[in-house]
Amino acid sequence: MNTSNHRRQRILAEVFQRRHVTAKDLASAMDVSEATVRRDLKALADTGHLELVYGGATLRRSTDFSSRTRESRNPAAKQLIGRLASTLVADDDQIFIDSGTTTFEMTPFLKPRRGLSIIINSTRLASELDAPGLSILILGGQYRPDRMDTVGPLAASTLTQLRGYLCFIGADGLAMDDFGLSASDIDSANLYRLAVQNARETILLVDHTKFSSPSLFQIVSWTPISKLVTDQPPTPQWSDFLAQKGIQTLYPTPSTHEELTITTRK
Repeated sequence: MNTSNHRRQRILAEVFQRRHVTAKDLASAMDVSEATVRRDLKALADTGHLELVYGGATLRRSTDFSSRTRESRNPAAKQLIGRLASTLVADDDQIFIDSGTTTFEMTPFLKPRRGLSIIINSTRLASELDAPGLSILILGGQYRPDRMDTVGPLAASTLTQLRGYLCFIGADGLAMDDFGLSASDIDSANLYRLAVQNARETILLVDHTKFSSPSLFQIVSWTPISKLVTDQPPTPQWSDFLAQKGIQTLYPTPSTHEELTITTRK
């Protein structure tokens, strides 16, 4: 099925591999018109995935995936999501938290928990979760200083020995098809795919900007996701899609007492 999402994923894969693509070559390879390809390239450029050049597109030259840069994007929304997601964790739970900046915002609300076991691949999370009553298991592996996390075969090898935890993950993009959740780098996508496979339940944490378009590397489809925590109500189209998938959507609503009430749709 040659939908726009599938075409754009293929275009992104071509750009990542070749670094430069032309509208003419893409149109021939995908058996569509050059006008269709140019619209796809424009859409991908508008969402920051690539840069338009004469006759085609090229890989962005200034992409920055560092923890500091990602943290500066939508901080208030991420704090709301982290606070709400933390209400899904009980004392004595076993949980996995990815190294993203949205899941990081859960940490202030997890510190008071007792008997909590937390699996992480982030040295930053390890430092923040230094509190009595918490047991921290950090995955070893290749260390990425810009993200302050670990990835690769050694991290995955440890994760294969763990089961039965509640998994909290983020995503760089979402697609309203089987591509589901996606990440901007392959190492994160591979590790978090395994984390989801071994979890008893998976909860997705994303702010409203992630609903606009998918990223390059698939993490998982929608099938294993039980709940989605976000900062504002999804669009009607997304709400209907998530309801059809049986995914409970949670988002905060300010009340008259400046507290957060949980609104859900299932």
